[in-house]
Amino acid sequence: MGPPAPGHVLLQVQVAVAGVRIKEILCSFLDQSHYCAYNETKPLPFWLIRFFISSMNSASEQELSQIRHEPAEAMLSQAVSLSSHPSLPSLPSLGPRDLNVSPCHHQCVATLRDHSSYVSALALDGHSLYSASSDGRIRVWPLGDASGRQEQQRDDDDGCRATVVAACDSSVKCLLATGSNGLLLSSHQDGKIMAWRTGGRKDGTPRLVLRAVLPTCVDRLRTFLLPWSYVQVRRHRWRTWVHHVDAVTALAVSPDGALLYSASWDRSLKVWRLPGFRCVESIAPAHDDAINALAVSPDGHVYTGSADKKIKAWRRHPERRNKHVLVQTMERHRSAVNALALGADGKVLYSGACDRSVVVWERADGGAGSMEATGTLRGHSKAILCLAAGGDVVCSGSADRTVRVWRRGAENTGYTRLAVLEGHGAPVKSLTLVYGRDSGLFSGWGDPEEGSSGGGGGGGGHCTIVCSGALDGEVKIWSVLFPVLL
Repeated sequence: MGPPAPGHVLLQVQVAVAGVRIKEILCSFLDQSHYCAYNETKPLPFWLIRFFISSMNSASEQELSQIRHEPAEAMLSQAVSLSSHPSLPSLPSLGPRDLNVSPCHHQCVATLRDHSSYVSALALDGHSLYSASSDGRIRVWPLGDASGRQEQQRDDDDGCRATVVAACDSSVKCLLATGSNGLLLSSHQDGKIMAWRTGGRKDGTPRLVLRAVLPTCVDRLRTFLLPWSYVQVRRHRWRTWVHHVDAVTALAVSPDGALLYSASWDRSLKVWRLPGFRCVESIAPAHDDAINALAVSPDGHVYTGSADKKIKAWRRHPERRNKHVLVQTMERHRSAVNALALGADGKVLYSGACDRSVVVWERADGGAGSMEATGTLRGHSKAILCLAAGGDVVCSGSADRTVRVWRRGAENTGYTRLAVLEGHGAPVKSLTLVYGRDSGLFSGWGDPEEGSSGGGGGGGGHCTIVCSGALDGEVKIWSVLFPVLL
């Protein structure tokens, strides 16, 4: 048998290189955009490799050179933009389509740059802002002594420094500060959930003390010897039902603080009892595709958003308190649902997806019926990756590198766009906010000074502090001041 033809060798080389290249791009893209679950051990379909080869052959040498030298953040931004789909045409727009926005002041009051990789999660706990990144590190930024920090930052960008309080072996996907029992919870790419308590080092710097890793040893032992505890997670592989077998993307706590909910790319929704961290229920599969978002309302409803374009509502069984039943399936989005947030004291649900729209859901029949889609908030040019809501304010972060701030009118009279926060150099991946001045948090940051963006008077109003994390590793803190009556 003679040597292979040169053309055949070239095709083999192209297939091998293309397979590795596609897998690198897909893994990074899917990790950032929450689009769907992907396992690196699965072989790539041959049609996808052929498509990539044809794209490579059609590109010029100059374009290929630019691709080789393009920064990772830029490639990731382009990949995320590919997940954007046409906006919903069937729902009325609740936001302004023109420049008719509410007069308000908004400005970036601080930029935090200690992260060396992209910021994947943010959480506020008292006077501390926790941020997590894809390298597994969790940092804390002291925000209580914010007075005068803005002037310090103008002179030195490194004036506001963070402390690394924890380092994990796997990328952090979500952070949740429970508040009541002093726990900080983190979920990870490897399917684990970690529970932390705040502590201190000998030199006085803060740190996080690991309290538990979920599933706990007790859960693993009590299910290890029981044959009916095993479920098939993929072909020829079995795990006990207490394990997540893919990235845990979202966490939430029940209103009474007794239950912890976790959602994963493995399509399961798990329920853990606090404070013992025992897994009491696993709903699998809860969706037909990866679960990307999770929210729990004050009345006990649990909402899950998935890459299957659906949002599902769950509720505790009236007789079996440790069991949850499906009460509603909501379908409006045309692409993967990436984020969920509850506003107006849990009466309004916001969902953001790759179709570039935020769908507003409200309860019918005066709050006693099921959720109904009442409209959309439009304006983003690319996929929506994160949402945060508080009071009558909702914020949306997008792959178009902006954060939009909206306000719900009194008695549901519509929505007003308060601000478009621009300044990030990469897609905005995570958001958190503090609504109003009551807590006294961020004192010294709430009053926009001369030169801030926006219009209107600054006398007397509500101040919303928005914290946003992006794929360029930066965390920005914004102050949005708007009048009490619009």
